[in-house]
Amino acid sequence: MSVKESVQYETRNQDPQQARNDLEREVDPAKGKPLWQRIGWLLIIWTGSVLALFVVAMLLRMFMTAAGMKSH
Repeated sequence: MSVKESVQYETRNQDPQQARNDLEREVDPAKGKPLWQRIGWLLIIWTGSVLALFVVAMLLRMFMTAAGMKSH
């Protein structure tokens, strides 16, 4: 029996109120982390996405210039 099947089996054999309580008790892993650490990850991910966008824009500009399209 796979994990998914065992979870489905367990939830089928519980009353609906108990299943709802189990879902409400799931722990959010971010709640245990300090605010500075969560903001740090946000900044790292944001910076990475901005850098990726910059790289894509520069590659497009390079290819457009190579094809003879100039910006001026």
